[in-house]
Amino acid sequence: MPDNNATITALREALGISPDNVPLRCHLGETLLADNDIESAETEFRKVLGFDPRSDRAKLGLSRAYGAQGKNSAALVIVEDLAAAPDAPGAVLVTCAEVFLKNNLRDDALATYRRALDRDPGVADTVLAARLGITPETRPGDVPEEDLGEEEEGRDSFIIGGRRRQSTEGDDEDMFTEAERPDIDFAAVGGMEDVKDEIRLKIILPMSNQELYATYGKKAGGGILLYGPPGCGKTHIARATAGEVKAGFMSIGLNDVLDMWIGRSEEKLHAVFEQARNNTPCVLFFDEVDALGASRSDIRSGTGGRHLINQFLAELDGVDSNNEGVLILAATNAPWHVDSAFRRPGRFDRVIFVPPPDGLAREEILGLQLHGKPADDVDCKKIARKLTDFSGADIAAIVDVTVEDKLREAMQSGVPVPITTADLLKASGKLKPTTRDWLASARNYALYSNESGLYDDVLSYLKIRK
Repeated sequence: MPDNNATITALREALGISPDNVPLRCHLGETLLADNDIESAETEFRKVLGFDPRSDRAKLGLSRAYGAQGKNSAALVIVEDLAAAPDAPGAVLVTCAEVFLKNNLRDDALATYRRALDRDPGVADTVLAARLGITPETRPGDVPEEDLGEEEEGRDSFIIGGRRRQSTEGDDEDMFTEAERPDIDFAAVGGMEDVKDEIRLKIILPMSNQELYATYGKKAGGGILLYGPPGCGKTHIARATAGEVKAGFMSIGLNDVLDMWIGRSEEKLHAVFEQARNNTPCVLFFDEVDALGASRSDIRSGTGGRHLINQFLAELDGVDSNNEGVLILAATNAPWHVDSAFRRPGRFDRVIFVPPPDGLAREEILGLQLHGKPADDVDCKKIARKLTDFSGADIAAIVDVTVEDKLREAMQSGVPVPITTADLLKASGKLKPTTRDWLASARNYALYSNESGLYDDVLSYLKIRK
């Protein structure tokens, strides 16, 4: 669009003199966003990140530009990194919550928005709060007991997953829904053979050969930390693990644990573990574990986060409890933010990289995504070769875009037409792999912060020799 804005013109002239001035270029990007020149704003923020890849201001601006263009998956990749920072400002967290919500990650949006309010109550957004289903809540104990209904007396009110629940002393085990019994196993997971082998060794074999393992003093149970780009199947393989050993499955999100009241988060975390212990064998899965177990050296204010981490470590160790039969899996997109104490033997002593699917896995995922849909002899192998670095979620998006195109075509002609190889190739050309931003960040950690060799698998995937 024509640029007649005096401020934009002045900023461009100033950048002509000082092209690598990061604050000035960020200001230009933000001004362009306000002027609704979204594509130009995206260009400026990308230039900033070329100068300074760690600029949170530019990352936030780029995520807003992506969001304004409907590129919600790309925006999600950026804000996941921003939201994981323990010292993220409240205003940044509000934007992150908006992006999570646009990507239908309601629990993440709710937990992130509450973190924003904890950090800075002044960033409250009534529109976002309404979309999240948040209404003003009064904690019992802050009001006279006579103001409570007869059934409410002596009961504590708290919110889980956006729903009000009531608890009485001693009923923490009822805070969470019953463990589900997944109806999938490893056969439903495309590729990922190395990951499956690690899980078999750590979890499945001890469960199916308990007497043999007991002979060597080895208990069935333990922890595995899965890390890698978003959308590559970490949650899916955790659920399939539970199905493989016929165990219960409890998926725990941030909103199930984090609470604004002091000490309440630790109580909720203990209740999670107690419920798993009471329902063995059980796979206990923590998503976004870096938010619950952030490195204590990164926590710059308050002791609440440190207390929660200490509680988490105590639960993993089974202090005053027995974790036998509790299989603990966790996933993170930012392993560099997880406290190193979690990787001590007996805790998350296996750290497994879950990379973007390889060619065979992409072919299998594509076949699974096309199952049950009208398709005309699709050449999955040919398409898979074109999808290097695409995550499982990216491949699902390609199929979704193709289906939408075919539906549009069928509505115009009145005749349903099967999906073809050409249709899928055309759709793949419209999308880019969302894993590349993550791989760029991981590459830096693998090259410059990898004394323990934790990220050697990342270097192998990127074909980099140190």
